[in-house]
Amino acid sequence: MIVCVGEILADMIAQNNGVVCYERRAGGAPFNVACGVARLGGEAGFAGRTGDDAVGRWLKEYAEERGIGYLDIVCDADRNTTLAFVELSEKGERSFSFYRKNTADAYVDADPDGLAAKADILHVGSLMLSLKRGREYADRLFAAAERAGKRSSFDMNYREGLFAAEDVLPYMHRADIVKLSEEEAAMFGKPEEVARRLSRGRLLALTMGAKGSAFCLDGGFETVPSIDVRIADTTGAGDAFMAGLLTALGKETRYTDGLLRRSFRYANVCGALTATARGAIDALPSRQDVERYV
Repeated sequence: MIVCVGEILADMIAQNNGVVCYERRAGGAPFNVACGVARLGGEAGFAGRTGDDAVGRWLKEYAEERGIGYLDIVCDADRNTTLAFVELSEKGERSFSFYRKNTADAYVDADPDGLAAKADILHVGSLMLSLKRGREYADRLFAAAERAGKRSSFDMNYREGLFAAEDVLPYMHRADIVKLSEEEAAMFGKPEEVARRLSRGRLLALTMGAKGSAFCLDGGFETVPSIDVRIADTTGAGDAFMAGLLTALGKETRYTDGLLRRSFRYANVCGALTATARGAIDALPSRQDVERYV
């Protein structure tokens, strides 16, 4: 099972037809990954927290309909549900503004050892790292995975204004599987050099948009092309990539070049197909959708 832990929130996607309206969609990077794994036919789990409000209760009900095998979502009566306001450019690229003061997403308290016991891969979200309490919980998650001998994964998923890029480095060094985008890698230096450096002792995925992605393992670097699609909305494309990668790797821990080429091709197709429609989760492809291209 791929157990994802962290933020579940509402993406409020702007539409401007003379008057700006916001379309509510379920989101949150680790929740998106869990939904993506389930949609691809994998065994998924998710632990997170919403507010005990209309949006939070809707998110919990929505999650219960996604086919996720293990769910631990608490509706917190003392906090509101996190909202992410998303503006889209003409090319479908996003910018975010977060409604996130004393909101629920960083207050997950599911038992880390219990989550690690269920997981083949324990996937940790980054939004919690913006708070001391969230960083302490993330430390406990990685420690639990290490104690249980389970693989951990981490997506930098940088959001300007919420945490500094340097704050995530300790977690990238602890995880067994790490994803970051070319733009995120550029915060630390030349992307390929950063990817090679961070891949020492772990598998690193560098996503490069329309160019595809690269896998890096113990200093190696190999690119894998994507497919050409018409972009409508890139929201959730990186999470779909991560879901595809973790699903394709499955329980396999011996990463041959052949396995990695197949897995990254699969992940690229997942990300590309998600970008052809609006929203992070409703656009996630099924296994049958992906296999048409792989």
